[in-house]
Amino acid sequence: MGAGKTTVGRAVARRLERPFFDSDHEIEERTGAKIPVIFELEGEAGFRDREASVISELTGRDNIVLATGGGAVLRPENREALNSRGLVIYLRANPHDLWLRTRRDKNRPLLQTEDPKARLEQLYEVRDPLYRECAHFVIETGRPSVNGLVNMVLMQLEMAGVAKHPAS
Repeated sequence: MGAGKTTVGRAVARRLERPFFDSDHEIEERTGAKIPVIFELEGEAGFRDREASVISELTGRDNIVLATGGGAVLRPENREALNSRGLVIYLRANPHDLWLRTRRDKNRPLLQTEDPKARLEQLYEVRDPLYRECAHFVIETGRPSVNGLVNMVLMQLEMAGVAKHPAS
């Protein structure tokens, strides 16, 4: 959450001339409701069911770039689909940086608590091992620019033989 998956994914897709999908945006488009509303009406479990369905469908497509929601890795079937049907790149950021990036965002239901920074630390403890389990590559986001992260992703894809690194 806040690592840059959508921003970097969209830019990578543009550079590779491939379609881009964001699983959260797909869910919102299909339901006609924002993620916080889905959480409010259906709870996290209902949202995760919708997310698993969308991820299963999207990972069945060829030559796309997919950004998932931060909690997509919580379900084993999502980790399996992502890992076995594509190349997974984990954009890793520490909880403090994630808090700085998300602290004013009201569209993140899991962070609408008294202490969102502590919540991010709890989420990181649970999710980091799961991200690592299904990722083929881990890229530390740190402080590079979006373009720097995009270039790191493209280099990993090229080394994996998935894509040629197009000229910038």
